[in-house]
Amino acid sequence: MKESGYRLNVGLIIANENGELLLCKRKKMNSWQFPQGGIDFGESPIKAAKRELFEEVGISSKSVTLIESLDDWLKYEIPKKSRRRNFLDRKFKGQKQKWFLFKLKKNVEVTFENDPDNEFDDFKWVSYWYPLNVIISFKEKVYREALNKLKYSFCKEFKNV
Repeated sequence: MKESGYRLNVGLIIANENGELLLCKRKKMNSWQFPQGGIDFGESPIKAAKRELFEEVGISSKSVTLIESLDDWLKYEIPKKSRRRNFLDRKFKGQKQKWFLFKLKKNVEVTFENDPDNEFDDFKWVSYWYPLNVIISFKEKVYREALNKLKYSFCKEFKNV
């Protein structure tokens, strides 16, 4: 699981009842992404996913159903010029992620009030492949791989979409 230079992380794909995915805009940037976050010491990936779901977008784990999670860990490197100071201090070169696909049980309000890092300032609901058009280039390969691997489960869940 651990790999030198990579921070363990979870990636969250959240679908509403219309089969649209939640995409969030990073604060003070024109950069969009799925919610994601680090796995704390001693925390399981699913527990981290549920915690990050609440912290980053204000959605309780009781408001979602887990459709699928990937067995594989997907990783990407962050270009040196884009690494935040805390990444450089810890000698992280990228993130190693476990991906989860959740379905909202009902309409819920998305809020960024619980996020201690205050990462996002906007969100939108988008079609399944849309994120590949707007995410930062160094994450594109991981997003494409996660979406491709989760596509069957997504299509099975959202037959009418």
